Amino acid sequence: MPQPNPTLWIRRPLACSDAHAAGGVVIQGGRIVEAVPAGAAPTTPVDEVFDASAHVLLPGLVNTHHHFYQTLTRAYSPALNKELFPWLTTLYDVWANLTERQLALASELAMVELLMSGCTTVADHHYVFSGALESAIDVQVETARRLGVRAALTRGSMSVGRDDGGLPPQSVVQDEATILDESSRLIDAHHQRGDGAMTTIALAPCSPFSVSRELMQESARLAEEKDVRLHTHLAETEDETAYCQRLFGMRPLDYLEATGWLGPRTWLAHGIHFTDPEIARLGQAGTGIAHCPSSNMVLGSGMCRTLELEAAGCPVGLAVDGSASNDHSNLAEEMRQALLLGRLRYSPSRVSHDDVIRWATRGSAACLGRTDIGGLAPGQQADLALFRLDEARFSGAENPVAALLLCGAHRADRVMVAGRWRLIDGRPREVDLDALLARHDQAASELRGSL
Repeated sequence: MPQPNPTLWIRRPLACSDAHAAGGVVIQGGRIVEAVPAGAAPTTPVDEVFDASAHVLLPGLVNTHHHFYQTLTRAYSPALNKELFPWLTTLYDVWANLTERQLALASELAMVELLMSGCTTVADHHYVFSGALESAIDVQVETARRLGVRAALTRGSMSVGRDDGGLPPQSVVQDEATILDESSRLIDAHHQRGDGAMTTIALAPCSPFSVSRELMQESARLAEEKDVRLHTHLAETEDETAYCQRLFGMRPLDYLEATGWLGPRTWLAHGIHFTDPEIARLGQAGTGIAHCPSSNMVLGSGMCRTLELEAAGCPVGLAVDGSASNDHSNLAEEMRQALLLGRLRYSPSRVSHDDVIRWATRGSAACLGRTDIGGLAPGQQADLALFRLDEARFSGAENPVAALLLCGAHRADRVMVAGRWRLIDGRPREVDLDALLARHDQAASELRGSL
C-alpha cells in the first residue's frame, strides 16, 4: 500500500535558483524537509524520486496584485491607447454589468493562467460590487480551493461614485457600513493563519480617492483588530497625485499616513511617483510595494523605483496587475518585463535575473506578510515551479536560470503547491482547459454585449 505521506526527492535539477538546493529538495507532508547540496544525496530517507535533470527549479512564484475579473475585457477597443483615468472611466461602465457567473469564470481562468506560468500563490484585488456580486469573494475562495492554489484575496471597495466627484458609476458604490460588515464576515469565514495557510483575506479600498476618509480609517482599524493586511493602489500616476492634492490638500503618501495606513501591515500596488523623502518614510515603515511593470508600461504610468524602495527597507514584490491593463496573467513573462524595465531605468549591472526572481518569490511573500513561502529552505512550504528548456527560444543557452528571463520562459512544466502536483506537462490537473476557455470567451462576449 502507498504511504499516506510519501517522502519525495526532487532529484538533481538541471539548475536551481538557490545554490543551497542545487541537488534538489526533499518534500514531506507538504513542506520542504531538506535542501540537498550539489552532487549529494539526501540524508532523509525517501520513498519516491522525481528526476528533475531536465528542469530548472524555482520556488513557486508569488503574485501580489491582480484583478481577475479583467480577463473578460482584454484588448477592449474603446479602452485602447488611454492613460489610467480615461481608461478606468471607459471600462467601469462595462464592469458594472458583471454577473457572479462571469466573475467565477474570470477568476478560474486567471488562477489557471497564473498556475501555468509557475505561480503557486495568486492574489486578487476585487473592488467592483454591484447587487449581482454580493458573494464575489466567497466564489473566489471556492475556486482557489478547487484548483489547489494558495490565494491572497482582498475585499476591495468603492464608496465615492460619480455623483460625489469619483470615477465609478453609482451602481458599483457601496456605503461604508455594508463594506465593513462584509469585510468582517469574510475574514471570520475564510482567513487562515499561520504557516501553510491556503487562503488569506485582506482589506483593500480601491484607492484613497475612490473611498471616503472614514472608510480608509475604519479599514485600518478593522485590519488591526482582526490582524489582517491592508492593500490599495497608490502613487500610480501623476494625475492621482494632482487629484489627491486638489481633494485632500496633500500628496497621496501623506494622506495614507493621515488615515493610519503607513506601516508594515500595508502593501501598495504600483508605488511609482514617490519622492526621495517619501521612499525613506516607506522603508522606515516597512510598507510593501507590488511592482507591476507591464501595466505601468501599457498605461504609460511611469517606472517604479524598485532599487531605491528595496534599499530603504520596503519589501518589493512582483505583480501582473489586471488583465485589461497588461493584458495577461503570466508571472513568468512579468519577470522578464521587470528585468528589462529595471535595466532601462538603472543599468544591466544593477538589475540581474537573480534580483527579479527574488522579487517574484521572497519579496512578494514579504509583501503578503509571509515567510513560509517564496523559498526552498527546510521548513518552508513545498511550493515549487519547474521549467523545461526544450523550446527553440532556449536553444544554445549556457546559464539555465538566466535563460528563463532572458529567453522568455512563459510556461512551467510542473508546479507543486503544498506538496501536491497541480500542473503536470504544462496542463493543470482536474481542469478541462479547452472547455474553460470556451466558457470564458463566451462570458466575455456576453459582458461586452451587455452595454
